[in-house]
Amino acid sequence: MDVLVTENITGPAMDALRANLDVAFAPDLWKQPDRLTQSIASARGLIVRNQTQVTADLLAAASKLQIVARAGAGLDNIDVDAASRLGVVVSSTPIQNSISVAEMTLGLMLSLARRIPRADRHVKGGGWARSQFYGTELFGKTLGIVGFGRIGFLTAMRAQAFGMQIIAYDPYADPDSLLIAQAGVRLLSLEQVLAESDFVSCHLPGGKETRGLLDYDRFCSMKPTAHFINAARGEVVDEPGLIRALQEQRIAGAALDVRQQEPPAPGPLDSMDNVILLPHIAAFTDEAQDRVLASVCRDVAAVLAGRPAASYVNFAVPARVDR
Repeated sequence: MDVLVTENITGPAMDALRANLDVAFAPDLWKQPDRLTQSIASARGLIVRNQTQVTADLLAAASKLQIVARAGAGLDNIDVDAASRLGVVVSSTPIQNSISVAEMTLGLMLSLARRIPRADRHVKGGGWARSQFYGTELFGKTLGIVGFGRIGFLTAMRAQAFGMQIIAYDPYADPDSLLIAQAGVRLLSLEQVLAESDFVSCHLPGGKETRGLLDYDRFCSMKPTAHFINAARGEVVDEPGLIRALQEQRIAGAALDVRQQEPPAPGPLDSMDNVILLPHIAAFTDEAQDRVLASVCRDVAAVLAGRPAASYVNFAVPARVDR
């Protein structure tokens, strides 16, 4: 077997890959760890999204593996250090879906500001009580971006068109960067961003450094009229703390595309009118997924043909390690 695909990853680029290589397409294999361990033993390439847990143990069972390609931006589900020790290339697509996520962020911001989902449900239920749905404009409001990478930058540029003031927190951002200047962003501390913003949009990566960073106390430091948006990683938010802050009206509302547990168990957020919940779809546009899949398949085909990967995380060509 040349390539093992363990999630439902389809499209023209995958069709082309399957026409040229021996590709085993098993979209539900990520749910079956024992069978996955058996199947990966003969694979030279592995393509995953975010559900397959590519652990050190799984990698150790893949004696022929040369590349793990992640169709998406995050690497939370891949043990990159273990892959590197074994000489396995890890590639990902950190920029290909950025525009889609930025556009979704603006869509969620508008939906919260104008109460669009609530008004939609009201009218579909036979109502026409217009006075219940006074909203607020984005114009003149302050957007606080927590995590100012590529998606944060693209979000800021789009928010500029609405006449918003942009502030951001990112301990790794270069204050002299041209992107900071172009976006008209003021870099502040996390505490200042939360306190001054009318809308807070999270664009942080997952990991030990950010896990639970946005907790009850930090939500309480926001304006009671402010809204929170997360289209990044669910683990960054302490969900019980967010629920408590919403219940106590410490903030006005929230929109979540990602959750601490996916899929989430039923809970209090499901019945809150001031909360918008989506099933992790910010990157799910035709255009973004075509770009993501093309990049992933291109890297897999290249590495298996003895050429370097373009979007590599650790190194471009496999370093052969007997295992």
